[in-house]
Amino acid sequence: MTTPKRYLITSALPYANGLKHVGHLAGAYFPADIYVRYLRAQKRDVVFVCGSDEHGTAIPIQATKEGTTPQAIIDKYHTAMKEDFADLNISFDIYDRTSNPLHHETAQEFFKNLNDRGELEIKESEQFYDEAAKTFLADRYIKGTCPNCNSDRAFGDQCENCGRTLSPDELINPVSALSGNTPVKKKTSHWYLPLGKHEAFLREWILKEHAADWRSTVVGQCKSWIEGGLQSRAVTRDLDWGIKVPVQGADGKVLYVWFDAPIGYISATKQWALNTGKDWKPYWYDGDTKLVHFIGKDNIVFHCIIFPVMLKLHGNILPTNVPANEFLNLEGDKMSTGRNWKLDMRDYINNFVKQENGGGQCVDMLRYYLTQIAPETKDSEFMWKGFQDAVNSELVSIFGNFVNRTWVLMHKLCGGKVPKLHEDILDDRDKALVTQIQNSKVKIESLLEEYKFRDALFEVIDLSRAGNKYMQEKEPWIVAKSLATNPNAQKVIDNCMHLCLQLTANLAILINPFLPNTAAQMLHMMKVVDKMLDWENAGKIKLLSVGYSLREPQLLFRKIEDAEITAQVEKLKTGLVKPVETKMEENKKIETSNNSSLGDGGKPEIVFDDFAKIDLKVGTITAAEKVEKADKLLKLSVDLGFETRTIVSGIALHYQPENIIGKQVVVVVNLAPRKMRGIESNGMILMAEDASGKLHFVSPETAINTGSGVS
Repeated sequence: MTTPKRYLITSALPYANGLKHVGHLAGAYFPADIYVRYLRAQKRDVVFVCGSDEHGTAIPIQATKEGTTPQAIIDKYHTAMKEDFADLNISFDIYDRTSNPLHHETAQEFFKNLNDRGELEIKESEQFYDEAAKTFLADRYIKGTCPNCNSDRAFGDQCENCGRTLSPDELINPVSALSGNTPVKKKTSHWYLPLGKHEAFLREWILKEHAADWRSTVVGQCKSWIEGGLQSRAVTRDLDWGIKVPVQGADGKVLYVWFDAPIGYISATKQWALNTGKDWKPYWYDGDTKLVHFIGKDNIVFHCIIFPVMLKLHGNILPTNVPANEFLNLEGDKMSTGRNWKLDMRDYINNFVKQENGGGQCVDMLRYYLTQIAPETKDSEFMWKGFQDAVNSELVSIFGNFVNRTWVLMHKLCGGKVPKLHEDILDDRDKALVTQIQNSKVKIESLLEEYKFRDALFEVIDLSRAGNKYMQEKEPWIVAKSLATNPNAQKVIDNCMHLCLQLTANLAILINPFLPNTAAQMLHMMKVVDKMLDWENAGKIKLLSVGYSLREPQLLFRKIEDAEITAQVEKLKTGLVKPVETKMEENKKIETSNNSSLGDGGKPEIVFDDFAKIDLKVGTITAAEKVEKADKLLKLSVDLGFETRTIVSGIALHYQPENIIGKQVVVVVNLAPRKMRGIESNGMILMAEDASGKLHFVSPETAINTGSGVS
């Protein structure tokens, strides 16, 4: 595989309507930063761009909430987000904003290019209009009753109660959020991007060219969109806030935010080029550029279907990869700004990073934990206790412990200098450690190239674990007791400490993409310059010169105390805002309290929110086998469209493995993994039990696409 001439790396542009939480970090910002730091260590030509997304209805809505103007909102949150990213050591080459005049020019030119060449189409439709406010209503400015759960906390795009995606026409008794009046339907015209015309291109590009190298979840979601039929997508809106549509007769219309926002990557690259005196065009037009978008899964359709069609029509390069991450939950529940169930980046910065001199340690502790639990293939969970365990049991007790022991013993047994390596007495354990250092570099490099950052980080920690094991086996402190009687004792000590010091130098290089503050502190202890962090130095065992004096040991990480974790959990629970019950929900509670029966199944009644948390999908059993020493269990491989999972199911007394291959089943896909007989089961098959106790599969009446949702 040839190395691209240059790289352009993007992280999703965050909305400038509020502070961002650690879920955003885990999804789009830390992974991109890890990859960029690795590329820089490889001396690759790389530009890392991002910026604030400052248009769309979310901005004026937030302005109304805060009693201020949209401009004040974007100025406030653009500054706040830029500061937070800097405090957490995200190394953007530029953090721009879509209110930049250069972006307006770029987005308008993009629109005109497509429109002038007939790539857009104009359609007339009826949309809700507020006669009192004299304006068309964006989806978010229409309120009503949800047709799904009957909550009156529904908007024209989504229900706040059950989370269902909606359209304004689906709302029961819609009203304007501006005046409170019932809106009327009024005709309006908009420009559309006819995605259906480009279905053949998308099928070839995504489902064939990138089916093997893109994440299965990304390909699966794209496949679902394509096979569901691609509809024309509006690229303009009737709004006051946004980029004006640059054609005659478009008064009161702006570019739709999801047409304008991704073009922000291009305008940010232009601004970077102006700032540095570089040429921006090769990064967007030269086929020898590797474009990689880091996003969350909610942005897949825009970055993998809509924006690529726009880029193709405009003559730009297409993304080489879009390593989208799943969602990060918090302490057993989905993060929610509305319910204040979240951990903002700024909260962590204020509670940890800025509370002590070792702020860099706390930045790296968060970077470590979020990478360790990165939702690369499925949703994951931030737990404060998990954060504490990751820091104390791994960073402190394994990585930090090895570095500290090496420095303490080097000063005690070798006079604070790098001892000589006596090759004449190298034994098998010494040679095995050297081999492991070299092999680890190859493994980590391969994993980083494949965007498997969680696995790559594990390999780094595992190498430090090997260092601890090696030192424990060599016991230089015990060997030191025989210096007077054993002529080779000092040589044995020298070899052990020499290799441990060279391993530490390698760990600094390998940990740098993940924990840059830690790598910098290790360089300080070794009294070497940043150049040692060049990736070409990894795997070598002659990085530190013999006889070179090293500084006194410093603790790389501090332990997280129980009281800190308790305080954070209590703060989270205390700040939780419970949703206001609707009249309908209150009446339902009264009905339930007056009914002594708990239902035919004898189980307590649940509210819709409880059921909405369950993610059900149709899967196809592709393999089945009995589990050893377990009469009731079958080990199943179930194809879910976006990935194949192993599920252990207690159906062996009812079905023979060979008879259920190809069977379509309903799977609970967001059930926490559970080990059964040493096998990790990732999901649960829904079954029904008849009066005789026989289990039956809950299956679709007719075969449908694997991965289809069940509601």
